[in-house]
Amino acid sequence: MNLPSELTSGENSVFWFRRDLRSFDNRGLYEILQSHSKTIGLFIFDENILDELNPGDKRVKIIHQLVETLQSDIVNHGSSLIVLKGKPLEIFRNCSIKSLFFNRDYEPYARERDREVTRILEAKGTEVRDFKDHVIFEKDEILTGNDTPYSVYTPYSKNWLNTITSGDLKEYSPNFDNLLKVDPKSLLSMDELGFTTSEKIEFSTELDPEISKHYETNRDYPALKTSRLGIALRFGAVSTRALIKQLENSPTLRGELIWREFFQAVIWHYPDSAYENFRKKYDGVRWDYDEELFECWKNGKTGYPIVDAGMRELNETGFMHNRVRMIAASFLVKHLLHHWVHGEAYFAEKLYDYELASNVGNWQWVA
Repeated sequence: MNLPSELTSGENSVFWFRRDLRSFDNRGLYEILQSHSKTIGLFIFDENILDELNPGDKRVKIIHQLVETLQSDIVNHGSSLIVLKGKPLEIFRNCSIKSLFFNRDYEPYARERDREVTRILEAKGTEVRDFKDHVIFEKDEILTGNDTPYSVYTPYSKNWLNTITSGDLKEYSPNFDNLLKVDPKSLLSMDELGFTTSEKIEFSTELDPEISKHYETNRDYPALKTSRLGIALRFGAVSTRALIKQLENSPTLRGELIWREFFQAVIWHYPDSAYENFRKKYDGVRWDYDEELFECWKNGKTGYPIVDAGMRELNETGFMHNRVRMIAASFLVKHLLHHWVHGEAYFAEKLYDYELASNVGNWQWVA
């Protein structure tokens, strides 16, 4: 594999962007630029993930847009992003770098990938460090009084709120002077990635104060706009810390972010819950499966107007209002008696803001 010289000279440090596609308030980027000169940013379009997607998947376009924005930010500081397509393990086997820093991911595939990358690089003498950035609290930071993981949201959220301090919301502003000075590098095109070029996809990256102010009431009305920050959160175009600071006077919307952290904790402690029942007592439920009914549900042709409206919205826009997601999911499992894994897989295919932990968690909660 031919890699750019910046990744093979043995002299440079690398920050690996993944689910944190922003140059501001980025913990891992801040840490490496505090202590390492000659640092360059890297993004990998992971073939292990891309190979599972259809060529028209617009989430790749969203990532591509964010990478373009990130590249523009970095070029403004006299450096460049290196963008590759491949399998991370193969890429890092061929690297010769001084250090690799990245922010942690808590999903099963990511954890295994990061363990192997760390093993490969440390065997070559490379410094590898990872950081918490995607959430406010992770792993064992919020536990029950018996030091066990929470399995119910409400007590988790109470502990979360009692634990958080201003220090947990520190802003991490990188020192860009330590970026490696290089000429801008060209980015891979959508065609080079093997995906259909599509129109730019618009999504929110900033919280609308009016939406935040009226969220508690308006969230129950599917025709009204919600924060629409799911995409930006999913790919790290916004900082969770910054959002939490803005939501001191919007406890209901803040609670949605705590739900997200709860599901991240569940997937960390119980990775098998990604494809198995979290509560084993439901393993004995006997599910039906009717292909024709499932197709009706997917295509918004059940005859139940709000279910059909939500599914058509999903298929057309990659988005579905949270309340309608709950209704459509409940309809599939409780009326059509289909196992939640079928619905979860379809949402995973269609939602632009798809996040494994939240999608699995919400489907199991509904089921």
